[in-house]
Amino acid sequence: MLRTRVKICGITRVQDVEAACEAGADAIGLVFYPKSSRLVSLEQARSLRCAVPAFVSVTALFVNVPEAQVRQVLEQVRPDVLQFHGDETPEYCAGFGHAYMKAFRVGGPGLEDPQSVLEACRRYPHAAAWLFDSYSPGYGGSGLTFDIALLDEVRHAPDSRPLVLAGGLSPLNVAEAVKTVRPYALDVSSGVEESGGIKSAEKMQAFMQEVCRASFS
Repeated sequence: MLRTRVKICGITRVQDVEAACEAGADAIGLVFYPKSSRLVSLEQARSLRCAVPAFVSVTALFVNVPEAQVRQVLEQVRPDVLQFHGDETPEYCAGFGHAYMKAFRVGGPGLEDPQSVLEACRRYPHAAAWLFDSYSPGYGGSGLTFDIALLDEVRHAPDSRPLVLAGGLSPLNVAEAVKTVRPYALDVSSGVEESGGIKSAEKMQAFMQEVCRASFS
């Protein structure tokens, strides 16, 4: 059995890249959403990208931005994966010819029951993964959880894509989430922070230890 993979999102400092990688993270996430406390500039993103070692991937997160902005990040930052966290269409997401994840804010409008969640996901059959976050007025990083039962149809669908679980994860609850859902990967942000965009090396270490414990139990 493989360990559940982990992306630590919303990183803004080089020392947090280093601490995340030392803890064993498989990926880091850079946020390009202007309303987020974890927003990074292109200059910051390039610096952070250079600090990422081989075999750790970089994800760039966007929310309803013009195509030109995504292409600028692709050219200057060269992320491995794009993450679309807004209302982007399947055509928009696929239009960059780049691996992407599509995020779904579970429990929000149109995603109130397991069947509607699966139907929404199936609009993005070419996504490298489907990511499930809690619904909030903002887009991600809220620290809120959601009812895991809403993923029942997705988890058992024969055409399901790799499932990435997000939403309110922390060292205190991640083991239960791994054992219950058995996701392909986890996406954590606020649960390993001291404050918005400022990660805690101790919390990242504790999170990864709990993931390892739950993955092999």
